Amino acid sequence: MWSEKLKLNKQLLRSVADAGYLAPKEIQLKTLSRIIGGQDVIAVGPDGCGKTTTYILAVLNRLKHTSEGVPRVLILVPDKESVLDVISRFEQLNKNKPALIVGLYATPGTESQMNALADGADIVVATPDRARAIYLKLGLNLNKIELLIIDDAELIVKQGLQLPVAELANSITKCQHLVFTTVVHDRLNKMMAPFMKNPAIVEVEELGESKLETYPQVLYHLPNFGTKLNLLNLFMQDEELFTKTVVFVNTRQTAEKVYKRLQNRQKNSVAILNSWSVEFENIKEIAEFRELSQIRTLIVTDETIGSTRLNEIPFLIHFELPAEKEIFIDRIINHKTRSGDETLAISFVTDLELGMVRKIEQATGQKIPVGELPAELLIEKEKKNPEPEEKQSSKKKTTEPVAGEAFHQKKPENAKTYNYSSGLKAKMNNKRKH
Repeated sequence: MWSEKLKLNKQLLRSVADAGYLAPKEIQLKTLSRIIGGQDVIAVGPDGCGKTTTYILAVLNRLKHTSEGVPRVLILVPDKESVLDVISRFEQLNKNKPALIVGLYATPGTESQMNALADGADIVVATPDRARAIYLKLGLNLNKIELLIIDDAELIVKQGLQLPVAELANSITKCQHLVFTTVVHDRLNKMMAPFMKNPAIVEVEELGESKLETYPQVLYHLPNFGTKLNLLNLFMQDEELFTKTVVFVNTRQTAEKVYKRLQNRQKNSVAILNSWSVEFENIKEIAEFRELSQIRTLIVTDETIGSTRLNEIPFLIHFELPAEKEIFIDRIINHKTRSGDETLAISFVTDLELGMVRKIEQATGQKIPVGELPAELLIEKEKKNPEPEEKQSSKKKTTEPVAGEAFHQKKPENAKTYNYSSGLKAKMNNKRKH
């Protein structure tokens, strides 16, 4: 029961009961007492674990007094849809309190939203860029903000909105900070570090029930596109191990870059499925790729392949994760064959793709093991203004990322090693230790 486990006011307890929330979720049990106590919190959990409800309860529990008409809570979310969803959730749980809520997003124009703020607001739910724009026009008063909340923080970083978040946070003299995210990575740590003050880091994992038998998987966490190319090139140099490999990419542009990089060292052994240009070696069907001994690597874009069985191909490499988790899961379903040959599904993932990894893990009910990067892998340096063509760096990256106050250490279970069958061990031995 809510009343037994959490210190929420009586009006809010009635609203929670009326909304049908019978008992608090794990993330609420772990975070609400810390939030009510005034501590900065970073809450990490999958979609649907109760993150949004957690901070809505914390806000409503905090705003016990009569409306002052000046914003006391600023909530930053990635897009207009999220703004409207959060406001709707507030209205569901705010039936007994007269809190004024204003949403700020790209449309309509700023004038009507500034007028709404002038009429009075206790809670502002906004996209970072729109909140910053109205603040710079002196339409958003941050002087009385007590609570700054950043929801879906990994998506905000993915959209490149770190700067307006940082500017808004720096413009607030003193407040409590809450960050809710699916995953924490270096870019997010860099955004949070300047304003988070000794935060409590709370993680919950709610994996679904595994209903599908998938191929064994391994994930390589890489810093950027150039390092992905280097790792793929390194793998493909081992002709005895990587005899047949399908490489999945999202766009034609990426397919062309990967093709040209591999073709430099593997003459006449790389092809593109249903190629759109005579410049590239073309293969029309997966079955044809299986039969052609001279073609070792087949590059596949999302638009050139449907739901096709990929069994009897030793390696499936997702150079990029698809936009929809269902596409990824369909590719890694284990269609057992008479030969008994095993397939290994490999994913190359940057920080910005970790959110999709968590969605896949939640849907399949299993964690994807993280592989150790080969010692000889060349790590490309980050480029502030990436060029169209990725170029190899002449030096290895040796410095570790600097940990700010909000640095997030990996959980022990995410760093452990995993056991594979003897067949896969034979495939991934020596240089490929996972």
